Amino acid sequence: MSATPVTVPFVDLSWQHTPLKTEIEQAIQNVIDRGDFVLGQALSEFETAFASACGVDNGIGVASGTDAIALGLQACGIGAGDEVLVPANTFIATVLGVIQAGATPVLVDCDPLTALIDLKAAEAAITPQTKAIVPVHLYGQMVSPTQLLDFASTYNLLIFEDAAQAHLARREGYVAGGVGIAAAFSFYPSKNLGALGNGGMLVTRDRDVAQKVRTLRNYGATSKYYHAQLGKNSRLDTLQAAVLNIKLPHLAQWNQWRNQAAQTYDRLLQPLKVKGLVPIENQSDLGHVYHLYIIEVSELFPVNRSEVQNKLADRGIQTGIHYPLPCHLQPACGHLGYRIGDFPHAEKLCDRILSLPMYPGLSQDRIEFVCEQLLSIAGIFSI
Repeated sequence: MSATPVTVPFVDLSWQHTPLKTEIEQAIQNVIDRGDFVLGQALSEFETAFASACGVDNGIGVASGTDAIALGLQACGIGAGDEVLVPANTFIATVLGVIQAGATPVLVDCDPLTALIDLKAAEAAITPQTKAIVPVHLYGQMVSPTQLLDFASTYNLLIFEDAAQAHLARREGYVAGGVGIAAAFSFYPSKNLGALGNGGMLVTRDRDVAQKVRTLRNYGATSKYYHAQLGKNSRLDTLQAAVLNIKLPHLAQWNQWRNQAAQTYDRLLQPLKVKGLVPIENQSDLGHVYHLYIIEVSELFPVNRSEVQNKLADRGIQTGIHYPLPCHLQPACGHLGYRIGDFPHAEKLCDRILSLPMYPGLSQDRIEFVCEQLLSIAGIFSI
């Protein structure tokens, strides 16, 4: 039996690469002609441009978002003996970054409506060793900056943002990356701003932190062959930066199209709320950049999450789950000592959430088709 042809892909990058193909090829050729493949001109230009877009002065390109967290926390003075508050329902890279910095991640539960870190739960997890909080701007929505700043001020904690899914997200007058002392971004290809491979960036308004990360990413070298710190090889390739330079001017428009697509989903899926299918709540209005569009399939829905996903696949609709297992239940995190039931909101969401197709080139017709199929699955046949 042949597989069902894909009618609606989960992500389609061709729509952005095709119109930019000539510019991207020229940017790559320029790097080839200059031969500055490592720490080259295009990287410096992109670091400046992206930091400016985030409203800060310093950007340091690194190999991945994970390294941006690890090296950034290290540069901020976070390390052995320090505890860092992290949501349980995030991609494991957040936790790995804290561990690689030498600190101990202390996981906390999430808000069941937004899936963002629950600051009341975080408050209960504070100890004398707690030195920082890593709020994850999950799915493209920022954690409330005003609440974060008040929380950090009250408990004298450093804010280090994980903005890997929130390029140019906005909330309460702040831009992702401009709330805490520093922030980590990922340029994985499917991100709102994606490279043609791996890549990441640390942005910060603190010049000392910026300089430390520049040193740490380059073997700890303060000058050629002079290594003042135990750094690593973690540099954003100049070729990738050249590509990202071409894409960056389009990012705001792409984010706007994502938000518009989400609004269409919200409107068409409204009849399903009474059936137990509810989108993750947007509390940021137009500031939500919808890296992912997430619905929650509760026990009230006529079929379970797995059946919904299978039925959509049978109709050519690709979906995802972000994420099926919370960090505290990952085998790699077993040494942290958490158990099933420790974070009930995160665990319940991981059992229920489903990611629908989302990308800037997602057409109205395709969104309507996805919603029609969900309504059909629920026994509702008109929208």
